[in-house]
Amino acid sequence: MARDDVRAHRLGTALDLLARKLLEDETRIGVEFPYVTDANGAWRTMSASVSAGYRPDGWTHGNWFCGFWVGLLVAAHLWTRDERYLAIAEERMRLVAQRAEDGNTHDIGFIFISSAVPLFHVTGAARHRDIALKAAERLRSRLVVTPRGAYIASWGPMSDPRGRCSSAIDTMANIPLLFWAAEAAGDASFSMAGAAHAEMTRNLVRPDHSTFHAAQYDLATGARVRGYTFQGWRDDSLWARGQAWAIYGYAATAVATGRTAYLHLAEALAERFFERLGSAPVPPYDFDDPDPARPLDSAAAAIVASGLLDLASVHPDPGRGALWRERAVTLLDALLSECLAREDDHRGLLKHGCYSWPHRDGVDSAVLFGDYYFIEAICALLLPGKLRAARGARWPA
Repeated sequence: MARDDVRAHRLGTALDLLARKLLEDETRIGVEFPYVTDANGAWRTMSASVSAGYRPDGWTHGNWFCGFWVGLLVAAHLWTRDERYLAIAEERMRLVAQRAEDGNTHDIGFIFISSAVPLFHVTGAARHRDIALKAAERLRSRLVVTPRGAYIASWGPMSDPRGRCSSAIDTMANIPLLFWAAEAAGDASFSMAGAAHAEMTRNLVRPDHSTFHAAQYDLATGARVRGYTFQGWRDDSLWARGQAWAIYGYAATAVATGRTAYLHLAEALAERFFERLGSAPVPPYDFDDPDPARPLDSAAAAIVASGLLDLASVHPDPGRGALWRERAVTLLDALLSECLAREDDHRGLLKHGCYSWPHRDGVDSAVLFGDYYFIEAICALLLPGKLRAARGARWPA
């Protein structure tokens, strides 16, 4: 069997495993949604209605995972051609739809780009398009304009100055909803907001092309006051998943805008990721944490793999495009070998994810978004154009 056929077969086994586990889990989880696995491999669940917000003990992110479950169901439908998965996804979407009006978080980008958008792409049903556009409008309304540029505020209601002055690298992976909405609605203001955010987020990229998790801005001037982290080892360290969000988001921005500056930035960010990864199959949660027992983060590798396939699909240099595609497949091979949860008692797909080490939450676990981006990347290879629209068609000659 040729090498590509062997790879395709191995990737297909992950989709087979996904399809089986989804149906089994749907009999157990009721109306809540999985987000991370516990120490025994069972899913912990949360209602889709739980929004982010400031609590007496600090910020809580709420349920920003729920859309990924819908997207995984859609992927299983596409792979198996079994209508049961699509029917469950439609029912789950009814629970997720309420979050389209959520004014507390940028994470509505994650929620709806992974749920309503794939459902609209597969079914053509206007209700899914409309709910995704409503969420995109809410995300666009988070744009904060300063004398030095504009950015999407990440956390909190827009009336709260704590939220208005902060933006996170994660937002780069939320703005694909804006780029989708610009095309779906024929409204360039969505794309303009996304591109403005991408440009301002250069403030989170350090000179060595590592990234901060978040930045605080002076609202009067637009100057970056500080760079910091919530989920990395320390403010100046390289949090692996933050780097992954940046790679994914700038690749998506390059696809959407056709601007080579974003293409080259995504490449530079990816080069930095691989430089720090070295020969390791899976990155640590933070490349700079000196603890030899630091946890791994398989989700970061999955996000990078999916972003690199976007990068490969639009690269004007065929050689560079082939390089990024091969690096993406190498990451997926490592995840299949080192992290795939083949055992029945582990309900996720990818073991060794890390939601937040500083908060001791979802450590050495499956994390739902890691499973989703893993499957998104596999679908890009085995089911191109099925889960998401084909990439690259708008890249200038």
